[in-house]
Amino acid sequence: MNRQGRPTQPVASSAPEGLTTFSGNKGLQLEEALIFEIGTTQTTGVDLADLPANAKSRIGDLARTDEIGLPGLTEPETMRHYVRLSQKNYAIDSGIYPLGSCTMKHNPRLNEKMARLPGFSDIHPMQPQSTVQGALELIDTLAHWLKVITGMPAVAMSPKAGAHGELCGLMAIRACLEARGDARVRVLVPESAHGTNPATAAACGYKVDTIPATEEGRVDLEALKAKLGDDVAALMLTNPNTCGLFERDIIEICEAVHGAGALVYCDGANLNAIMGKVRPGDLGIDAMHINLHKTFSTPHGGGGPGAGPVVLSETLAPFAPLPFVVVTDGTFSLAEYAPEAEAHGAQPFGRLTAFHGQMGMFVRALSFMMSHGSDGIAQAAEDAVLNANYIMASLKDIMTASFEGPCMHEALFDDRFLKDTDVTTLDMAKAMIDEGMHPMTMYFPLVVHGAMLIEPTESESKQTLDAFISTMRQLVEAAKAGETERFTGAPHFAPMKRLDETAAARKPVLRWTPEENASHSAAAE
Repeated sequence: MNRQGRPTQPVASSAPEGLTTFSGNKGLQLEEALIFEIGTTQTTGVDLADLPANAKSRIGDLARTDEIGLPGLTEPETMRHYVRLSQKNYAIDSGIYPLGSCTMKHNPRLNEKMARLPGFSDIHPMQPQSTVQGALELIDTLAHWLKVITGMPAVAMSPKAGAHGELCGLMAIRACLEARGDARVRVLVPESAHGTNPATAAACGYKVDTIPATEEGRVDLEALKAKLGDDVAALMLTNPNTCGLFERDIIEICEAVHGAGALVYCDGANLNAIMGKVRPGDLGIDAMHINLHKTFSTPHGGGGPGAGPVVLSETLAPFAPLPFVVVTDGTFSLAEYAPEAEAHGAQPFGRLTAFHGQMGMFVRALSFMMSHGSDGIAQAAEDAVLNANYIMASLKDIMTASFEGPCMHEALFDDRFLKDTDVTTLDMAKAMIDEGMHPMTMYFPLVVHGAMLIEPTESESKQTLDAFISTMRQLVEAAKAGETERFTGAPHFAPMKRLDETAAARKPVLRWTPEENASHSAAAE
């Protein structure tokens, strides 16, 4: 395939079939042992002077009594080890990352530079507030623009990520209901919601009641209305939902829920598709978390760090958790205790986390907003939807789209096109690795059999999308042509071949020890 994404003739390998190298390396793709296997615990890369015979420990009885077990390496060995590992890692900086429902967009380097400015990168959460006035002002400014973008009157900035934000929203809803003496026991969750929604509701002590989807992949409004009652605390829905579709009945849904005395929580993980175009507050939403690490340019993946501020309606605003930023005579401070919060008209449900959010995420998010402006933010949403629909239109003749019509931010396909090929969704994903592309999200959402969920975001150019589309078309044609081994044996060219994923999930090897080394290597093979 050339740079324009058009197919080219494959380059024939000059190596004899089945040839392997003595070292295990393949050209510049080097094998890399574990760091414990490279170094030894008997040596170190630093020469240290021997302690005097009469030297006393400066840490008293806290001194360790056993070997720490860390390998000693030279500086070149250490550098090469981690550089080689980094070359085996797929990242947004190396290619398209089409994970659906994850919004793996490019993070502008300007925002990374801003986050590293002294005064942001080197502050400590326990510094005197008089020494971090700029940081507090930045948090307050970011909070203002989050409220403007969503059309909501209040925002809690401390949640660390999406699921944490869901917890915040549900706790605010519970506090609100308890304050009015109206304890309720059920939370409604549509099939098309994110999987963490029912888990969060259960963690807050609610019984989860599922709402089915229509054949169009959206909330069944009549089924929802039938399940509403005076014991329902809230509805937790995702909009746009995990099928990549906008819930067209959202206003009527919110009116029905409010009519039953319940509240509406919206999962904001897919805000990237509607930011600058739709304000959730105008739709009737009471609480919504915002994944700054998806929508507003912060590192995503690897387990963190993240940030999940929660915007709140007028009904829920008094119940926002502590702490929050207040401004008095031009001085910024954090309302840390309930008496201070009550002085500002609030009834906080408590403290959600030790400190006030994630500063690096706040800086990057505000930098993203200020550099794009309102028009740029809206264009990013438009481009994300355009890219997804371009993929949908380019592949739906050869793959099977799960639902009719255009999508929002992600294109959803199922596995019907693979019928009678002996190739599965998992096989297709593994073959994509051989093509140098990260697989799309597989088998999610659960309402679609063999789901393949593709979200290109606004970051990808038409050239990149064309290359992705061309590769997918050729893989589908190969599967339909009976080239089964190409898929069932994939990946053939990755540093590690196909693993036993069931064993990896049920019998994970979480810590390397010399005794486990042999069995660990056998499992990896």
